[in-house]
Parts: sequence; structure tokens; C-alpha cells
Amino acid sequence: MNTRGQQRSAYALEMVSAVPENKKKDFATFSAGVPAMILQNGLGQTLAFLCSKGTDKHTIMLEIIKNWVARVLRVSNQNDREFIRGISAMEQSQYLEAQQEVLRLLEWVKRYANAGL
Repeated sequence: MNTRGQQRSAYALEMVSAVPENKKKDFATFSAGVPAMILQNGLGQTLAFLCSKGTDKHTIMLEIIKNWVARVLRVSNQNDREFIRGISAMEQSQYLEAQQEVLRLLEWVKRYANAGL
């Protein structure tokens, strides 16, 4: 059985590898700034920002985060609005756990995106 860290790494590699070739460079640059956005503004606000922008890099990042959080923390991800609502309704300890989990995931996403994988 793989550790959560190994699962995060494998998932991040799978998701970054699926980014269209013509979007990889832009996504790599963007992925480096998302953890700072989360630390400055919080997870919920960052997710709302990603959702509101709707460009390719924003949509890809939102999907990566949404699917991972739904998988490991069992949050509904039927649609963006319900997902963000679920995150926002969490108890503070759950919210902080989700935020830390996303930050750990994004470290792998950033590494793989910058490596051009």
C-alpha cells in the first residue's frame, strides 16, 4: 500500500502529464503561484478565484484540487459551486486539514509542471 505522499505524487504526475502540450509552460508558471495564493487568501477564496477566472490554467488547477480533495477528504465534487460550498462549510479543523492537503499536493504539481513532465 502506498503512503499518502506517494499517492499525492502519483496523482500530481498523472494530472500534470494530462495538461495539453501547448498549455504546459503557462500552467507551470501559474502553478508556482497558487500555494502563495492559498496562504495569503485561504483555500476557499482561492478556489472561488480559480472558478471565476475560467481560463484553461485556472480550470485545470481547480479540477486537480477538486478531484484530489474529493478523493482523500470525501468532499462532494459534483460541481464547482457545491464543492466550494462544501469546503466553506467545514469546521475550522477540517478546513485547515483540507488546506494543508492541497498545499502538499501542489508542491508535487509545481515540481512536475516545472520539470516539463
